[in-house]
Amino acid sequence: MDPLDHLLSSYNFTLPEQSIAQRPLDPRHAAKMLVVPRNGVQSNNASPGSLRHQQVWHLVDELDPGDLLVVNDTRVLRARLKARRASGGLVELLVLEPRGRGLWLCLARPAKRLRPGEDLQVLSKAAQPLVVRVESRDQATGGLLVRFPPTCVDGASIEDLLVRYGEVPLPPYIHRHDPQDAERYQTRYALAPGAVAAPTAGLHLSDELLAALKRKGVVIMPITLHVGLGTFRPLEAENLSGLQLHSEWVEVRPELVAAVRDCQSRGRRVVAVGTTSVRSLEGVAHLHNGQLVPFRGPINLVIQPGFEFAVVEGLLTNFHLPRSSLLLLVSALLGRRRLMEVYAEAIKTGYRFYSYGDAMWIPPVPRT
Repeated sequence: MDPLDHLLSSYNFTLPEQSIAQRPLDPRHAAKMLVVPRNGVQSNNASPGSLRHQQVWHLVDELDPGDLLVVNDTRVLRARLKARRASGGLVELLVLEPRGRGLWLCLARPAKRLRPGEDLQVLSKAAQPLVVRVESRDQATGGLLVRFPPTCVDGASIEDLLVRYGEVPLPPYIHRHDPQDAERYQTRYALAPGAVAAPTAGLHLSDELLAALKRKGVVIMPITLHVGLGTFRPLEAENLSGLQLHSEWVEVRPELVAAVRDCQSRGRRVVAVGTTSVRSLEGVAHLHNGQLVPFRGPINLVIQPGFEFAVVEGLLTNFHLPRSSLLLLVSALLGRRRLMEVYAEAIKTGYRFYSYGDAMWIPPVPRT
């Protein structure tokens, strides 16, 4: 193990502003896809010449009949709210996760002047203002606990309210906003409401591509992870050996467990679409001695170099922010030095980064 693998500064890189994608491509599967063979576990010495430049559509050619493609079916809530204080000042709330009986963890901007007991009027052009109350500060996260109507106990029950009052919570590095974002910042299979950020690798999978994969015999099964606070918390400690991340809510259904076992028993490959699918599969397996079992609840797993994968063999992912936990996860599959070389090549050859950007495909290691 390279000691630099556990230093946050080892995962830094400089990205030109023009490399940050501001809008999605149409069709979805037209995004570029950089194919990065592993050639063995953590193949730090693989040459840049082994890279292949494709489009996401060519994922059809990369997968075999009987392979299992695991996708995250979370649906992004319109979780960004504009509110007015009694003083007249405006506040922005980002609704993150339920804490029971109508209480929700939120991030606020600006947050310092908000006080427990303060009422806020949530604003909408199409509805009367909705009064919510700041109950307390959440010391563990630095967020606020905000009281919504008592029926708003989970993503499904608060979704109608957020449709009336909220906006799509695009990441701050996307500076243009378009009404089409309400549809394009969702996967085509988004069903389970609860996320505040999209599982972005899945944004590349169009209806046409999903149909082509099924015709080839690729099995597609959903998992659920509601992308939450961890997405917005930058890593800070230079020493990553004791890294802890915010827990995330996942659901692994019995049908998926059966599909994984069937896939493995037939010698086929389990492939994850996005880091959220990886965290879900490996997080649940990690809780059960390496075995995937039906599960519904929180997980808290750090995946970084040295991690041994129990389920996932291949990964379709986007290009991620520097110094992020997502870079650590991809490094665990590919090797840190190899990944940073790949990112340098991607920047050099004009790949588009982040949520609306291009994709990277890490195929399973060929079996001997």
